[in-house]
Amino acid sequence: MPEGVPNPENKVYKLIKSLYGLKQASRQWFARLNSELEKQGFVQSKNDYSLFINGYLNDMCIAAVYVDDIILTWPNFALIVSLKQHLHQVFSIKDLGALSFFLGIEVSRLSSRIILSQRKFTKELLSYCSLDLSKTAKIPLPLNLKLLAEDGDFYHDPSQYRCLVGKLNFLTHTRPDLSFAVQTLSQFLHAPKTHHFQALHHLLRYVASTADQGIMLQASTQLTLQGYSDSDWAACPNTRKSVTGYVMLLGNSPIYWKSKKQSTIYKSSSEAEYRAMAAAASELTWRSHQSNSSEAQL
Repeated sequence: MPEGVPNPENKVYKLIKSLYGLKQASRQWFARLNSELEKQGFVQSKNDYSLFINGYLNDMCIAAVYVDDIILTWPNFALIVSLKQHLHQVFSIKDLGALSFFLGIEVSRLSSRIILSQRKFTKELLSYCSLDLSKTAKIPLPLNLKLLAEDGDFYHDPSQYRCLVGKLNFLTHTRPDLSFAVQTLSQFLHAPKTHHFQALHHLLRYVASTADQGIMLQASTQLTLQGYSDSDWAACPNTRKSVTGYVMLLGNSPIYWKSKKQSTIYKSSSEAEYRAMAAAASELTWRSHQSNSSEAQL
């Protein structure tokens, strides 16, 4: 309590506005930003509450929000400048210019293509692991590798194994080629063995030799949603379950991918393939519904 206030022991502070660091600060900030964007004609997506849309089709402005980081995209550059000036007057924002780095993902532009990669994160990961990665690997895991849960000696530093697999899991945001290997190694986080870490070491050598890889988003006149699925059959030596893998494309650009062990043991490869196809079809249906509902909001 400031000096000079009579009877300070019987006084309390009343906050005029939320203070940074308080429990409700982030909620209050998002509510304030939401209110201001709605005043500018934006509609909050019901599929993703961090996404705001203004306009329709060829004149659509999209605002993607993560706490206090905002991405704006609009065909009309002048309107983007006007919106940023308004937000600056209200919130005193910092304009970082064209998008180049967001949430650990680097953005590069080549004519009608955009490349998303995590080169900076990859270099930090490789320097953190402190392993000899001079010998390159051409594939994520050795061919015909069978990792057993019970055989072999326990790895002496399980926390290192868990940390590295967790970092690699974050890397799959722009590296679909790592999805199957990461989901395989993630099965042994509770009790990693020496041969599990050897497989992890092989994967890190592959990452080191492909550190600049990412995903490419291409402009397309026909944004059709399509998917491809596949499955092995009883490939897991511990459970005899199959693994489903699929990728979703919007036009020619990958937007979603997954590698996951199936919940049921199937007696034939046909059953496993149908299960993978059903999972991919369900994902396509849901994402198609998301797209249609977003248009319906406008």
